[in-house]
Amino acid sequence: MPWYNGDYPPSYKNQPGYLRDKATEIANEVLKTTNDEGEAIATGLKQARKYFKNHPEEVPEDLPDQ
Repeated sequence: MPWYNGDYPPSYKNQPGYLRDKATEIANEVLKTTNDEGEAIATGLKQARKYFKNHPEEVPEDLPDQ
């Protein structure tokens, strides 16, 4: 099941909003190719963390958690 409009995997609930949104975006793309929710969730979070580590300028400084 794809996630959208503020819907996201429960395991993302304690992540900052910007990270959660990126992870959900990535997870949806993985889900399209693998059709494996568990793999999509894990890959989404891992790749989102990697993305923001490599792009720290995109991490919002004063954005409240969503």
